[in-house]
Amino acid sequence: MPHYVAIIEDAGPDAVSLWFPDLPGCISGGDDVDEALENAPEALAFYAQELIEDGRELPPPRTLEELEAAPEFADAIRSHTAVLIEWPPVAAATE
Repeated sequence: MPHYVAIIEDAGPDAVSLWFPDLPGCISGGDDVDEALENAPEALAFYAQELIEDGRELPPPRTLEELEAAPEFADAIRSHTAVLIEWPPVAAATE
């Protein structure tokens, strides 16, 4: 299964945001890290649906190493927590 790298950032005292370097504008969030991670597959699904409706596909995910080498993302990856989000989610893949 492919995985997209997501960057977790604190968004305030009671909020956490998560964004995908390979998917501009695709974000997730929650009251804490667990909730942001739980919401991430749904954010990916909405993003993918919008692309499909526009006649496009999700870009292939880059590895963490590839993103670390990209100047526009290297600082964010060093400064924040990077996680892998499976796509499609296991539950969706088995339906």
